[in-house]
Formats: sequence, C-alpha cells, structure tokens
Amino acid sequence: MDYIVTHRGTTRREFLRASGALVVSFSAAGCAIDPPAPARAAAPLPAAGGTWPATIDAAALDSWLRIAADGSVTASVGKIEAGMGIGTAFAQLVAEELDVPLERVTIVMGDTATTVDQRGTGGSNGIQDGGSALKRAGAEARAALLALAAAKLKTPATELGTRDGAVFVVADPTRRLTYGELVGDQRFDVKVSERPQTKDPRTYAVVGKPVPRFDIPPKVTGAYEYVSDLRVPGMLHARLIRPPEAGARLVRVDEAAALAGLVKVVRRGDFLGVVCEREEQAIAAAAKLGVQWSRPEPMFWPGYEELYLHLRAAKPKATKHAGDKGDVDAAFASGARVIEARYEYPFQSHASMGPACAIADVRADGAVVWCGGQKPYPLRLALAALLGIPKERVRVIWMPGPGSYGMNDADDCAADAALLAQAVGRPVRLQYTRAEGTAWDPKGPPIAFRMRGGLTSVGAVSAWDYEARGFSGRVRNNSTDVPGDTLAGQLSGGHKAKNTDWPQHPAESYAFPNVRKVSHTIDWDRSMPTGLRTAHLRDPDGMATCFASESFVDEMALAAGADPVQFRLRYLTEPRDRAVVEAAAAKAAWQTRVGPRPRDGGRMATGRGIAYAPRNNSVVAIVAEVEVDLETGRYRVRRFTCAHDCGFVVNPSSLRGTIEANLIQGMSRAMHEAVRFDRTRVLSADWLTYPIVDMMEVPDAIDIVLLENRPGARSRGAGEPATRPVAAAIANALHDAAGVRLRRVPLTPESVLAALRA
Repeated sequence: MDYIVTHRGTTRREFLRASGALVVSFSAAGCAIDPPAPARAAAPLPAAGGTWPATIDAAALDSWLRIAADGSVTASVGKIEAGMGIGTAFAQLVAEELDVPLERVTIVMGDTATTVDQRGTGGSNGIQDGGSALKRAGAEARAALLALAAAKLKTPATELGTRDGAVFVVADPTRRLTYGELVGDQRFDVKVSERPQTKDPRTYAVVGKPVPRFDIPPKVTGAYEYVSDLRVPGMLHARLIRPPEAGARLVRVDEAAALAGLVKVVRRGDFLGVVCEREEQAIAAAAKLGVQWSRPEPMFWPGYEELYLHLRAAKPKATKHAGDKGDVDAAFASGARVIEARYEYPFQSHASMGPACAIADVRADGAVVWCGGQKPYPLRLALAALLGIPKERVRVIWMPGPGSYGMNDADDCAADAALLAQAVGRPVRLQYTRAEGTAWDPKGPPIAFRMRGGLTSVGAVSAWDYEARGFSGRVRNNSTDVPGDTLAGQLSGGHKAKNTDWPQHPAESYAFPNVRKVSHTIDWDRSMPTGLRTAHLRDPDGMATCFASESFVDEMALAAGADPVQFRLRYLTEPRDRAVVEAAAAKAAWQTRVGPRPRDGGRMATGRGIAYAPRNNSVVAIVAEVEVDLETGRYRVRRFTCAHDCGFVVNPSSLRGTIEANLIQGMSRAMHEAVRFDRTRVLSADWLTYPIVDMMEVPDAIDIVLLENRPGARSRGAGEPATRPVAAAIANALHDAAGVRLRRVPLTPESVLAALRA
C-alpha cells in the first residue's frame, strides 16, 4: 500500500485537554440566493408521464430570464454547479446587467424541461458559455424594460436609467417604474440579439467583486439539499450486484428469493439489481441473493510493470501527430547530444467525496430522473433510448451531488436507477456504495511516454521528440450520448459505447526548431463494461502529458547547463505564457541556479520546481516548494505559488478557492493516486486501497497571482487549468531538493527512497 505522508502535531483531544474549551465561529454574510429550484424541498415534484419540449428555444429571452410581480429575477442556464461557486458568479452577471440587487436573483441550472440545452458543464466552460449567455440575456432584458418604461412614462429611452430593479427618469428620479410593474409574471416575447448592448466593464459594481458564495452558508448549516437528500412519494430503494470479475457473465440468479422487503429482483442480461421497500432491506438482499457468475479469462495485467510494457509494445489502434515541424531525425543525427527519458502515468479514479445517488420515476408514458451528473442534456437522450421512451417524455433534473470533474459514476447511477424503476413501475432511489463509486467509476487513462531531446554543442535545443502511448480518455465518452455509454446499457446487452480514439498531446508554445509530437492510441474497447474503462477525469490527460513534457523540459535545461526558468523563457513564444512563468518565479522569489540545490549535509533537504501549461485559452505556471527527509524519502509540499491567467474574473474569491482546490486535488493525484488491480478485478475500492491527500498534507501557504484580470478582457475557464502542471512541478521540486528524478506517478515516498538508494 502506498505510504500516506502524515505529520505529528497537537491532536484535538490534546488541545481540548489543555484548554478546557473550544469555540468555533464563522461569518456567512453575503447574498441570500436560493439553491437551484429543483433542490428546494418546497418545489413541487414533477410527475412521470408529462410531456416537455424537445428543446428550449435559446433565442428567446424568456428561456433565460423571468421577472416576478415582486421584482425578483429567476435566471435559467444549461450549466450545473460542480462545487466551484459558479452559481454565485451567474447571479452576479445577471444582477450587474439588469441593475437588480444580487439577493433578488435566483439561478436555476440543468433541468432539461426548463433550461436551454448547453449540454451541461465541462471543459471549464461554465463562465465562458453559461456566463456569457446570461450576460447577453440580462442586457437584452434591460433594453426591453427600458423600451416598456419609455412607452409608459412617455419619455425617450435615452433619458431613462435603471437602478435597484427599477427604471427611472434621469431628470426626475421620482418618476419610476419597478421591473415587477413593467413585466411582472409576463413574458418578454423578444429575441436575444447576437450582440446586445452590454454594460461597460469599467462601470461594474457587482461583477469582479469577491461576493461570498450563496451555497456556502446552507452547506455549513446542513440546509443545502443534495440529490441524496431527495425523497419522493412511494419511493422504493435499490442496490446492484456487479460482476465479481471483469468479463463475468450472469449464469443463474434466484429470482424467487424470499428476502425481507423484496419487491423485485431485476435482471436484464448481466444487469442485476434488487428493489426493496427500505434501504437497509435492499442492502441485505443484495448481499444474500443467490447468484452464480461465470469464470472469465483474465482481462487485465498483474500490475503496472506489465501494463506499461503492454502500452509500449502494443500495435496502435490509431496514431496522430500534432505540431510537427522540421526534421527531427536529421537534427538528432547532426547534434552534439541526445537526451532520452521515459515517463509513466497510471489509471486514476474520480474517487468522489461521496458515491453517486439517483432517483428515477419511470412509467409507461414517461420518466423523470434526478441525478448529480455534469451533462443532463445528452443523458436525457441516452435514457430515452435505453428506456424506449420518446425524449419529449423524459425529463432529467440536475441536483447537487458530491462533485464530478469529468465522467464519474453519476450518469451510470442515473441509468441504473431508470432501468430498475421501469421494472417496478414506481420511483426508485439508488445509492451507490463506496466500493461501487471507486472501483466501478470510469478511470483516467494510463499513458507511457518516451521523450527525446537534441542539444547543439553550445547547449541550444536542436530537436524535441514527444511520443505518448496510452488508452483513449474517451473509451467511455465525455458525455452520456447513447445507452452504451453507461454500465446499465453495456450489462443489459445490445448497447455499444460511443467511444472515440482520443490522442494525448501536450500544450505549450516552445519554439524548438525541429519538433515531432505523436500520440498512439492503444485499443481498450474490451474494457466495457469493467471498472477499468477509461474516460474524462479533471483536465483529461492534461496532468499526464504535462508531467512528461514539463519534467523533460527540466531535464533538458540541466543538460544544457541552464536554470529551469531561464530555459523556459528562452524558448517560449506566447506573451501570456512567458508572463505566467515570470510572475510565478517572481512571486516565489526564484533563485537562479543550474542543477539541484546544494546539500548542507543534513537529513532534511528543500527544493523548488516550476512547470507551466496553457489550457483552453487559460495559462498557468506553478512553483512547488518541497521538504524531503533524505533518510526515509518522506516529503511534503510546503508551498505552491500559482500564476493564473484566465482573463477577467467574475468573482475573485470563488476563483481563488477553485485554484486552491485544483492544486490540492492535483497534489493528491501526483503523490498518492493509482488505481490498483489484478488480472481480473479492480482492487481499489475505498480510501485505504485508493488513498488520497489528507488534511495534514495541505501546504503551509498557497500564493496566487492573477494576470489579465482587467475589465474588458475575455473571461476564460478556470475549473481545470491549475491542475495540469502540479505533478511536474512537484517532480521538478523533488529533483531540486534530493537530486533524484522520479518519472512515474504517483510520486510516493517509497519511490523517492528507492531513487536515493539507487
């Protein structure tokens, strides 16, 4: 088992024994915006059997904004809240463009029956796509309100202003009409133009300010409602019985079992579940049900050594080049020196804070499904096909879940619940176990890299050769488009996944004269349906490709006799890329030197490392500082310095929290996380067999520098970019501190110690 770094300190028990009391206080002041409407206990529950629009008209202003008679505003958007405070940012944008108090704005997200199909949230596109749409809608609504007021006040719209949810005559502010008086509970019946007149960013009063997130107070007090909190009338409870080994087929099941509370044993192909009156009965029934499975031939490898050998030797299913230029082989032949290194990155699990939960109510004439997945709109289509129901009679309602960051187990749970509910004709609640959530969720793919670089006699880079060999990150597609994208569709038979051969290339702007970047996709389609099928995990493939590329940049810098920061700046061509590297180095007080930090002969060593990466028009550079025990290999990250350019920031407070979360989760993936398996099973099923970072490992400090955060700059994505350089920055810092180069993630203390002894 991988070693989990811990640091001995004062325990809570010891603190209380010494002090006699512990008082904890907090402030939750801020905007009082409701959580998404489907999550409110008071909201009426839709009944299965309704008919809903195939699509909501994105061109209609009424699809985005509604104003009630009391002047309150409800804004609807086709995105979801993945835990980063995007709902508060949406409310800020609406409040700003409409000139209404922030506390009067409610945001509704991810309901296929009432919100525009924006697929959901992914690729750090929440603010870019959802925020920009709400901004345009707010501006269009404000123009419509001014036109209505101009007619009623008999005053040209150019002589009117808006403030606090009302239109007033600039020359006589006592002449005013509230938004509720103008359009309360009525439709606008106007279209959203392509370029409505939005506000001058220099006049912003709400956007760009660190507004407290509206979801934090109810989360702190326990009032926030997650999908796991939802209860519907007549609800039953279910549990699944998964194949015990990869590829096992269902041979026999005691469908007439007499088990307490059992309503039905549901079998469809190799899909098997039990539905009971109570949850504890479903748990017991799943454990006691008589089931016989076949014994398949081993599908996996004994471990990672054999897996990486397979990746390096297997014939590719697909090969793709990106960014090639010049003649790499000729440069190698004529150069003074060739540097080569191999890097490896493992399967990784979402390991969400809580396993998935979903509720489905499926009747002959329609279905309603509540779930916590990121993309409810394509899921609606997949469920309709899985259930054999027209899409107009399927409604998917997003509710907050335990987080996702890609394709975790949420959509699988929704499809499972839907099949079970269809079989019994009553609403069914399905709550996965921790083992299901970790062992059966789709995994981030493993990749084996070969890096080669050429140097001239004066230490200049003459060639750069990148080669990746890995499984596609879209064996399980990046959204649930068809039934075969789910375990329910695969196990129930006849459904194929909509998989894609997804190449794995790094993103950077180094101006090396001769470049070859090639990615080989190795066939992994047979992994359906197993716990090792691969899919999107936060910043898909980005951490892996950056780990190889940015670690090798450091190796090249050392071979060239250059400081890692100066080496990067020598070859970076994009101004934004150079700026984040310079900003991170300056904030971290980078000390220029070649090679590892000189040791003082003591047991403890410190070091720092830098890595940078662009992602979807955002750019990040990170400096990691580590402290290493040279006798045991144990280490800790003491500090992160992150320079982050995602353009104009709607809510700096939420952004900083998002960046910090990226860094901590990235640190966990870099230091601890690798899915364990044997030849027939996934062995990582809990926090012991899939360890993650703990609170004692949190760095002493995280410094964040925001670049391009200025009015008028375009807002870019921030949900994933800061994850990308973390593993490389830590590996480079370990080399600086201990003089050893780790080329395989996770970067465990055992790996450090083995490298030191070697």
